Amino acid sequence: MNKITRMIELVREKEPLVHNITNEVVVNFTANGLYAIGASPVMASAIEEVGEMAKNADGLLLNIGTLTSNQAEAMIVAGKAANEKGIPVVLDPVAVGATSLRSEVASRILEEVKISLIRGNAGEISNLSGAKAEVRGVDSVGTLDNRSVAIHAAKQLGVPVMVTGVKDVITDGKELYTISNGTQLLTKVTGTGCLLGAVIAAFLTTGEKPLLAATAAVAFYDVAAERARQNASAPGSFQIAFLDALFETNAQHVSEKINITHESLDED
Repeated sequence: MNKITRMIELVREKEPLVHNITNEVVVNFTANGLYAIGASPVMASAIEEVGEMAKNADGLLLNIGTLTSNQAEAMIVAGKAANEKGIPVVLDPVAVGATSLRSEVASRILEEVKISLIRGNAGEISNLSGAKAEVRGVDSVGTLDNRSVAIHAAKQLGVPVMVTGVKDVITDGKELYTISNGTQLLTKVTGTGCLLGAVIAAFLTTGEKPLLAATAAVAFYDVAAERARQNASAPGSFQIAFLDALFETNAQHVSEKINITHESLDED
């Protein structure tokens, strides 16, 4: 727990620059959210500059929410530049499986870029790892077991995975953390999942292993959401309250409220 809470302080001390190639729906919310946690955002997706920008950054988020062919090429260029510099790269495969373009681009990114962590809902992660699930728009359809989905994907892809939902599950196939915090209002505001991907990228810059850094990120994020819920009754007020809570939530708040379990997984 000490390492998890310490990372909240480290992000604010380091003020990491997070390069976001993300979807156009969430650019403003993502930038404001990163500022709120103490990080610095940069939004650059032109293929002519993404390589240079990635090499100036401390972390990179690749989010395929409003994917275009040009953006896909830019993600590959930026990802390779980030790999050359040795900075973390987070992949958010939004709605992968909904169209062939999204599936093809996500697969290509995994083949050509070394990804530090993948974040998605159960449907997205299932499709990414070859276990088919129904996806409608950006949402998964039906009931999937987050724990099983995450373990299968981490082992199949060889990359730490976070599956978000009522309970958030983070695993590298050897260890698994479950966070049982948060609020349903997170699902009623566009961009909260996408912002989480950027927050994870910021936490990965602390130098801790991706599994623990991502766990710290979602623990902080979910506790902030709970605190925001106390001051909000509907999605509009929650969005503003959540940005405020990201700014105000500290290590002590997380330590007091976090509901987290850890388990070691048997090797098959």
